Amino acid sequence: MRIVIVDDDQIVAISLKTILEADEEIEVVACGHDGEEAIELYEKEKPDILLMDIQMKKVTGLYAAEEIMKKYPEAAILLLTTFSDDEYILKALDIGVKGYILKQDFDGIVPAVKAVYCGQSVFGGEIVSKMPVLFAAKNEFDFSAYDIGPKEQEVMAQVALGKSNREIAETLFLSEGTVRNYISTILEKLSLRDRTQLAVFYLKNVV
Repeated sequence: MRIVIVDDDQIVAISLKTILEADEEIEVVACGHDGEEAIELYEKEKPDILLMDIQMKKVTGLYAAEEIMKKYPEAAILLLTTFSDDEYILKALDIGVKGYILKQDFDGIVPAVKAVYCGQSVFGGEIVSKMPVLFAAKNEFDFSAYDIGPKEQEVMAQVALGKSNREIAETLFLSEGTVRNYISTILEKLSLRDRTQLAVFYLKNVV
């Protein structure tokens, strides 16, 4: 697993590199110190995951993430920050990043990186607890307007909880292939790019 780290605090960047490379499955291929470098390094290295701070001098991580996602919508970006500000969370989710966790959660960094690598979306407990409030819907969502049936609604709810296809399959007594098909169909109906956008859509419009 190839990772690029971007943090304007050099000590933090080195610490993150040490923590990650203690796992033999992870290789840190480059480190940068602002959003501009993040864009350049992503272009050069095409890492499996970009682990990046949000608040940085010159160019912020949010700006860099947005620019990278425009060109590489499949990019797996995990934002790591000391900030849990609502505005940052909303912006990060809107951009389509794969995860948003707090720096204080040292023990959760490696598991979060591995989960993102496996295609899951990862949001720290403090972030998840805020989502229902941030995305509180004022009116009941009309699934019929999008031709989304009851089983598809159940799958959407499970995706919004951050569950993998295997976990969804076990919960809803379906095969993983069926779950994948449901998700692909739902994404097409809602004109969404990936399961992260699907989770955001559900939390914003349904919960």
